[in-house]
Amino acid sequence: MVKAKFGRIGILMGGPSEEREISLKSGKAVYESLKDEGFDVVSIDITTDDVEENIEKIKSFELDVAFIALHGRFGEDGRIQAILEKLKIPYTGSGALASKLALDKVLSRKIFEVYRLNVPSYRVVDKVSFNENFLYIDKLKFPLVVKPATQGSSIGLSIVDNKKDLSKAVEKAFVFDTRIILEEYIKGRELTVGILNEDALPVIEILPKKRFFDYEAKYTIGMTEYIVPAPLDKITTLKVKKAALCAHRYLGCFGFSRIDMILKDSLPYILEVNTIPGLTQTSLLPKAAKAAGITFNQLCIELIKSAYNRI
Repeated sequence: MVKAKFGRIGILMGGPSEEREISLKSGKAVYESLKDEGFDVVSIDITTDDVEENIEKIKSFELDVAFIALHGRFGEDGRIQAILEKLKIPYTGSGALASKLALDKVLSRKIFEVYRLNVPSYRVVDKVSFNENFLYIDKLKFPLVVKPATQGSSIGLSIVDNKKDLSKAVEKAFVFDTRIILEEYIKGRELTVGILNEDALPVIEILPKKRFFDYEAKYTIGMTEYIVPAPLDKITTLKVKKAALCAHRYLGCFGFSRIDMILKDSLPYILEVNTIPGLTQTSLLPKAAKAAGITFNQLCIELIKSAYNRI
């Protein structure tokens, strides 16, 4: 491989979202991987969502291609992608519109429902509608999942077993968003499927030691067990992979993503699509890639190649 033809690669990491620390770890892992492979690579710490400031910062590095390792707001919401498109810099991952659709769980679910993918039943509320229509709470079935509409890494998420605990969970979710989702709690097997170059990687089963796969369970060593490939029969495996690929494609995602779902009675229910999933050596997408015989370094190189293939 002629490394020089890829030019200068900028790893965009950090960001202003609640997932900044995880993004820095992803960015560092990608930087070290590509550096070890002999690429011309620089790390760029994004510290603000100010458009003009980021344009000037990115321009100063004279990049040929950008590797986006930003999670959550200003990474997966399409805004950094729009900046790179304005600068005519190729970048890894999904485009601006697909990124925005995927991060917004309300918009993405409406698309999934149109295409008849299974999603949990849910209600979307803002602060006004929640307070004005509190009477409908009596009609809700518990347990419920309460979460912000546009956050990743289970930030602001709670499982509520009864009406008396609902207000506290709602208040917690509203800290992170102006809209929240009250969602049917589906008790089933937690699965995730990585997509790479429009193909589904081996399915991973997630077995958290806590009740659900929250922020602590995701990022604390020993809190969760991962089985890859997931112990599913062939027909169910194909069904799960097909649902993941459909979710990826219906949103217009590109290059890679990771789809989280719950499997109940052999039916996969889509929870969310992550357009920039964790990219450390121990993150879920790299785990799935490894099970498919793709090393972490190879994964990073494939993503850089895909940025050029978009052109």
